[in-house]
Amino acid sequence: MSPTPTTPTSEADRPAPTDPGELLLQVAQRYWEQDRTQEDIGRELHLTRWKVGRLLEQARAEGIVQITVVHPTTRRRELEATLTERYGLADCIVVPTQDREQDTVTHVVRAAAGYLRARGPRLRTLGVSWGNTLQEIAAMLPSGWAHGLEIIQVNGGISRSVRPTTAADVAMSIARSGHGRASLLPVPAIVEHASTREALYTEHFVQETLTKARAADALLFSLGALSPSSVLVRSGAVTPDELERLRAAGACGDVLGHYLSPDGTIADPDLESRTIGLSLDDLRAATQAIAVASGPAKAPVIRAALTSRLCSVLVTDEAAARSALEP
Repeated sequence: MSPTPTTPTSEADRPAPTDPGELLLQVAQRYWEQDRTQEDIGRELHLTRWKVGRLLEQARAEGIVQITVVHPTTRRRELEATLTERYGLADCIVVPTQDREQDTVTHVVRAAAGYLRARGPRLRTLGVSWGNTLQEIAAMLPSGWAHGLEIIQVNGGISRSVRPTTAADVAMSIARSGHGRASLLPVPAIVEHASTREALYTEHFVQETLTKARAADALLFSLGALSPSSVLVRSGAVTPDELERLRAAGACGDVLGHYLSPDGTIADPDLESRTIGLSLDDLRAATQAIAVASGPAKAPVIRAALTSRLCSVLVTDEAAARSALEP
């Protein structure tokens, strides 16, 4: 079992706080993170062993501590090995597809968050994109999963949000939980004119942010299906006419706003000339490029990203993985 207190470790000799919420955190941290006995905790915080036990039960009931039973069958090792060998991946995580779509998404997001947490102590810089999947990963990462981490936004955001969370919110949320800071890219993902992108690329803050992103220890991004429900389309960054043009061109989805053909090449050069962020070549050159996607609808863009070597790590579900492996 993997207990996950959601806050950083406290000092062992600090007296018991008067705030009930803080007391719950301290007790949970000492028991599950510092491996102290209930007797030790009671002595340090001037509590009875009975009180400590009640607080531990309360911490679990309120979700401060989350316990997950990890079993080998929660990953599809054979599929992982096939994808790794066929596409030269450095790592691959495939989790079972669930009956409900949202349950599958949650399972994939949890796996991606776990992958990051395991590498948190070694990360100093992490480039991140945004969107629904990244928002859920950000929410899944507990406080203290990394320390002193710099988060770098790797592509432009959207000027009209379709959800309360924006690109900046995702980056800042991951930075806060990683006890670090965020370098933001406050420009649109896709602008109306190629000349606008060229002008923005001359700005020092854009150059500096993208230079940091290219040098990051790892990049984390999701893969987007070609759909009217995508954030780019719903926000107006991609118009309905442009969506139809992409369909006619055979596009299968996007990576950081770059719309791909099934072979991994750019599907629409005009739209590409107006897209701001790391390029496909930047992804191929990254130290580690972690792609996250779930559901059969993402299979075409997963296959395109794998074929063109846009990721070195893939986190997905079984149905999407099997579809992506089909000829």
